[in-house]
Amino acid sequence: MKTPPRMLSVAALAAALFIGGPATVAAQAAPTAASAPAPLSAPAAAAVGDVCLSALPAQAHDTLDLIEAGGPFPYPQDGTVFQNREGVLPSRSTGYYHEYTVITPGSSDRGARRVVTGEAGDEDYYTADHYASFDLVDHTC
Repeated sequence: MKTPPRMLSVAALAAALFIGGPATVAAQAAPTAASAPAPLSAPAAAAVGDVCLSALPAQAHDTLDLIEAGGPFPYPQDGTVFQNREGVLPSRSTGYYHEYTVITPGSSDRGARRVVTGEAGDEDYYTADHYASFDLVDHTC
C-alpha cells in the first residue's frame, strides 16, 4: 500500500488551524459598534484540540513511526482515505486525510483509537473516541 504524500506546507497547516485566515482575525480584532461579530468558522473545526506528542500513548507513537516508515501496517484499513463524515476536522477535498489504527491493548478488534493524517507535514490528528473528537498532535513537545 502506498503511503499518502506528506508535503511540508506551512500555509496548508496554517489554513487547517486558522480557517478564515488573517481577514477573519482582523475583523475580530477591531469590531465596530455597527458591525456584527465575525462568524465563527465551521463549528466542527472548533472541536479540534491539541495534544503534545509526548502525551500520546506509546501505541500512538508506534503508529506514527509506522506512518513515517511507510508501513507495514497491522490492519488492511490502515492508510485508507478518511472521509471526515463527522465533520470534526477542517473540511478538505476527498483524499486529503488518511486513517491509521492505534492498537488498544486488550481489545479484540481495532478499538476506537486512530491517527488521521493530513497532507501537510506533521498534520497528524489523534482520536481516542472513534472520531467524536480530535487533537492535533504538536510534534514540538
